[in-house]
Amino acid sequence: MALREAAPENRDQAINIRATRGQRDLIDRAARVVNKSRSEFILETMSREAENVLLDQVYFRLDDDAYARFSAMLDAPPAPTAELRDLLNTKAPWE
Repeated sequence: MALREAAPENRDQAINIRATRGQRDLIDRAARVVNKSRSEFILETMSREAENVLLDQVYFRLDDDAYARFSAMLDAPPAPTAELRDLLNTKAPWE
């Protein structure tokens, strides 16, 4: 559930919020840094944060036996393999 650039839609729904002058000024400064309008910045930032909140709410239920097996898998280290070594030695794409 990643934030994707959706097809253009009519922005016909208003979201009204009240802020302090300091909050507005902070938002405006940040929006200027990324070359966005205040509305664009707020909408993109809040949509991303809303997705993060929802993604953090993942819940799954296991019976006692399944939970014991799941816990054992989490507690057991993976077998050392060439593939695992290569993965752990690969530089992250954002580095």
